[in-house]
Amino acid sequence: MIDAILTDNALEERLTAPSEQDVAFASRLEGDLIILGAGGKMGPSLAQRISRAIQRAGLKHRVIAVVRKDTNGVFLRLSDRVEVVEADLLDPKGFDNLPDAPNVVFMVGRKFGSVADLPLTWATNSWIAGLAAQRFRHSRIVMFSTGNVYPFVSIDGPGANERTPVAPTGEYAQSVLARERIFEYFSTTNRTPILLFRLNYAIDLRYGVLLDICEKVSSGEPIDLTTGFVNIIWQGDANSYCLRSFALCDSPAGILNVTGPKKLSVRDVAERFGHRLGKRPNFVGTEAETALLSDASRCTQLLGPPGTSEEQLIEMTIDWYSAGGTTLGKPTRFERRDGNF
Repeated sequence: MIDAILTDNALEERLTAPSEQDVAFASRLEGDLIILGAGGKMGPSLAQRISRAIQRAGLKHRVIAVVRKDTNGVFLRLSDRVEVVEADLLDPKGFDNLPDAPNVVFMVGRKFGSVADLPLTWATNSWIAGLAAQRFRHSRIVMFSTGNVYPFVSIDGPGANERTPVAPTGEYAQSVLARERIFEYFSTTNRTPILLFRLNYAIDLRYGVLLDICEKVSSGEPIDLTTGFVNIIWQGDANSYCLRSFALCDSPAGILNVTGPKKLSVRDVAERFGHRLGKRPNFVGTEAETALLSDASRCTQLLGPPGTSEEQLIEMTIDWYSAGGTTLGKPTRFERRDGNF
């Protein structure tokens, strides 16, 4: 049983509190860690969790967050734990003043609104990858990717695993595959240990697939069941896996699917929310025979199961929503099947 999270402070504490596994791994971490593209939805909590793990391990390694602009002062408020560097990584000169670090998390990416400016999407998702891979060729790199590089697979199977041939739909996913290929090239050419961290559908309570469904149940907005099954994972668990997956970096680059072990029925989740909210979900469409599903059994085998289950995440989301918790207003558009986000 997990206590309800009802405030932003409580949410941030839960997301950033390192596990004992995190602290144990941090105690073996050699040197500083830099996060490129740390200004997105996951970056701030990831930086804090890693920094707290390092501090609890009794080490003095720096955690450096690289952002284009700390517009809202997020990292200014974290200055006692995380250093911030502002840099435009689309400009090769933006890499000149970045400090060296033996451990690199690459989070640079563009998804939402990607079709509005496709050249920018491709430049962000692939051009920067080459610049970063060359600049940090002597480091270990965990590179954030996405399950969107996989094809839609049967809802009756376990999902796409790391050996499933990629078949990205739409230019966003294609550009992310380009990012992967560039890192793979430099991993082989420079013998840089790299891990392609294929994440899908992290849950933060302020955004995510579960919140999308919950809001639609509450408002009566139609819920499209065509993409009828999804994988999810608590963002705190994804942060933990990110830190500990440095142990899996390799040359040639390795691959790791990161998500929860279960596939959830969108219909079932909506009905659970409806029961709690006293609302009848407004369904449209019927479940297709395929969905974007990932098999994360290798992640579980190597790094252990997530600390928070899918069932717990459902309850945490409805508690948060019912309490009037803040939301980011950024729907995942998980139901899209054309790759346009």
